[in-house]
Amino acid sequence: MAVEFGLLGVIEVRLGGRTVDVGHMRQRCVLAALLVDVGRAVPVDTLVDRVWGDRPPQRTKDTLYGYVSRLRQALRPAPEVTVARRPGGYVLDADPLSVDLHLFRDLVTRARTAGGTEAVALMRRALGLWRGEPFATVDVPWFDDQRQVLLRERLAAELDHTDLRLGAGEHGELLSELAVKAREHPLDERLAGQLMLALYRAGRPSDALAHYQDLRHRLAEELGADPGPRLLDLHRRILANDPALSPPEPAPPAGARSAAPRQLLAPPAYFVGREAELAVLDKALAAQAEPRATLPVTVVCGIGGVGKTSLALHWAHRRQHLFPDGQLFVDLHGFTPSGEPADPRVVVRGFLDALGVEPGRIPAALDAQAALYRSLLADRRMLVVLDNARDSAQVLPLLPGTPGCAVLITSRDQLTGLTAAHQVTHLTVDAFDPATAHELLAGRLGAERVAAEPEAAAELVGQCAGLPLALSVLAGRVTTNPVATLTALTEELRESSRLDALSTGEDATDVRAVLAASYRALDADTARVFRQLVQAPGPDIGVPAAGSLTGLGPVRAHQALHRLRTRHLLQEHAPGRFAGHDLLRAYALEAAAGNETEARAARLRVLDHCLRTAWSADRLLLPHRDPIRLPPAADGVRPEEITTHDGAMAWFAREQPALIAAVHQAARHGHDVHAWQLAWALTTFLTRRGRWSDVAAVHATALRAATRLGDAAARGESYRVLALERIEAGDHASARQRLDQALSLAESSGHTLSEAHTHLALGWLYEHTGDRAAALRHDELAVGLFTRLGHQAGLARALNAVAWDHVQTGGHRQAVARCEQALALQDELGDLRGQSDTWDTLGYAYQQLGEHTQALLCHERCLELHRALGHRFNEAEALVHLGEAHQALGDRGAARRCYEQALDIFRDMEVNPARVAQTRALLDALG
Repeated sequence: MAVEFGLLGVIEVRLGGRTVDVGHMRQRCVLAALLVDVGRAVPVDTLVDRVWGDRPPQRTKDTLYGYVSRLRQALRPAPEVTVARRPGGYVLDADPLSVDLHLFRDLVTRARTAGGTEAVALMRRALGLWRGEPFATVDVPWFDDQRQVLLRERLAAELDHTDLRLGAGEHGELLSELAVKAREHPLDERLAGQLMLALYRAGRPSDALAHYQDLRHRLAEELGADPGPRLLDLHRRILANDPALSPPEPAPPAGARSAAPRQLLAPPAYFVGREAELAVLDKALAAQAEPRATLPVTVVCGIGGVGKTSLALHWAHRRQHLFPDGQLFVDLHGFTPSGEPADPRVVVRGFLDALGVEPGRIPAALDAQAALYRSLLADRRMLVVLDNARDSAQVLPLLPGTPGCAVLITSRDQLTGLTAAHQVTHLTVDAFDPATAHELLAGRLGAERVAAEPEAAAELVGQCAGLPLALSVLAGRVTTNPVATLTALTEELRESSRLDALSTGEDATDVRAVLAASYRALDADTARVFRQLVQAPGPDIGVPAAGSLTGLGPVRAHQALHRLRTRHLLQEHAPGRFAGHDLLRAYALEAAAGNETEARAARLRVLDHCLRTAWSADRLLLPHRDPIRLPPAADGVRPEEITTHDGAMAWFAREQPALIAAVHQAARHGHDVHAWQLAWALTTFLTRRGRWSDVAAVHATALRAATRLGDAAARGESYRVLALERIEAGDHASARQRLDQALSLAESSGHTLSEAHTHLALGWLYEHTGDRAAALRHDELAVGLFTRLGHQAGLARALNAVAWDHVQTGGHRQAVARCEQALALQDELGDLRGQSDTWDTLGYAYQQLGEHTQALLCHERCLELHRALGHRFNEAEALVHLGEAHQALGDRGAARRCYEQALDIFRDMEVNPARVAQTRALLDALG
């Protein structure tokens, strides 16, 4: 059932043509604020500012959570629409074209690149979406600002529509409409020009001149300004009765002969995807219609083999009707595996030949040839395609001198030097996503053949990293060998180098040769950085880590990364974060082969960087955790400086994939100390975020590393963490086995501190199995051991655990006493993490005593601390307990909001489904 969102009028939602109730005005404002950025994360603070401005309610975020939850319920009949909480804020995922605002902009953009009746129809459809003022009846500053922006866009579209209709000879039908608009916008020069042109074409030149004089007087009186150059020019041409002001002549009949050059190569036979890139090219072309002082240039850049030339040719053929004077094309051989880049002098001479210049008229000097070339293009509308450019110097002599032509350049370099003198649109072409890559493979091989071996086809797509050239090479191998199968090809790829399997023996289509051409163009220092980056443990790398990995420091490393990015041997997919696709990594490994000393040094430096920064960040998250001693750092390592708790949480969130990969990389290469210590440093963050599968993976690796080292304390740590993961999964037998191993290790090695922590973990296990007596016994053993050691933070944790045991067995006053002892210690230590848990226990004890107001205060304090610490799992549990306290006090609305927020958090995490079911039952019980 189709869903439609309306913002260009009253905010509304229609499902299958029927209006859906999405709540009161403020709730609809939340919906609209998300729809404006559909598909993109809107930070919570930004959302609050949009919806309430400078008058937010007291419990803003709670209120916002409630609105979002109710919106989810209202939109549930449309499964293709979701509202999700992401790290960057809330995201409403839906088809952008289901939102009238985005559909309006899309139609206008398409109309501006189309021609004739198609453009008129598209613009008419766009303007027909408007039902009144945008966000009607909403009076909030942000919406007021957006309303004004959209009204200006509407006026611009209406003026574009008028231009199209004037071009189609509809001046007579437009006269009354333009007269009304001119009165509404008496100082709009573009509108005045349209009315003047319509009057002139309708045989009323004196009225056109009178309107000009009226506007001139208004501008002088109200703004102290004169009409702009375009209106002055129109006035002059009306006075001169310029024939060019007459309606345009009909287009020449189809099949008419032309001497214009048509040098484009044939379009690609198999072209898929690239809708967004084609839209950018269309938009850049549409911008040519605007007055500008410099030639507009579009640079399509990307790694070799990504399909830049295919995109350029596909677009050029699709839009060639817009260039009636012809198309010029040249391969500049900037990154050809063999041979030299094309000489601009030779290219200019070839262009002059194509433009019909007799050899005797062509001057000898390059500057004179280039000047003649520019002169010939000055009054023409032509497309110039410069394929595979090496650098800006090669391209500059080939650019026209006036904005009447369009220039499309492809290159592996970003050609940033062009921006000094020209208005350049840069379009970076990336590898295909898996679905598009699969579509290309099916196009080359046939859908039936791909469908016959779906698993092999999917693996081939993955092995090619979405690179169109690689996919085409594999498809060519299959189509030229009648007995070849996709499955056999995947087996070959597994058993040999991928680059060997993607070899064709021809430089232009050999993936290794294509990548090598880009690598050979690097200077020696940048090439070394390219080789070293393959040692980065994660899917990408940030500048600080790259500074340690290369030993260059952040500033010089960033410069090298930038050079690699401009050559598209790296992508900067987020500010300061760089990555290369798998085939680039495969080539980098080949380039680094034979220099293990360089590789090992780089690997050790980046592992040191990860470990030392993670260790420092963990100290900010949990300052009372028992620290570990790190090995000396390698020369050139510069760990990141993180100074706040929030900064540490943000760093872990950003680096989590790389840190997890670093644990496994360290173990794989024999750096066992780094392996278990990195896992140790990750534990606090991963458990706070409820990433239990990651916890299990890193500590399984850490346990093997610690076993190889013979480190009993490290083994005990990993056994305890793995047991906690099993407890969370409900696998109590496995948890007990791991804790028994940890306890045995601690006792046999005389490690009393490890023994105390293990007893606490056993207490937590027995709490989950329902054996209250065993839980209390282990927790009291932990109290005794921590007391003996003088370990105040551990003692406070153990006292809280004992308090929880008493609550479960009816000793509520004993629980309160133990909590107060624990809080006193934690307050003295400044242990906020410990306090958060103890406040929860204390609140629960008061609730069992029937002292619900006290319980409410405790749970509110607990929730505040968990949110400040970024402990999402415990935040959800605190919300459940707070909801129960509200419910006990009769505030069902507050209880409902707490349960809904807890459910939202649980759904975003890896938690036992039983927790979700229990919370859902509490919510459902409210009715």
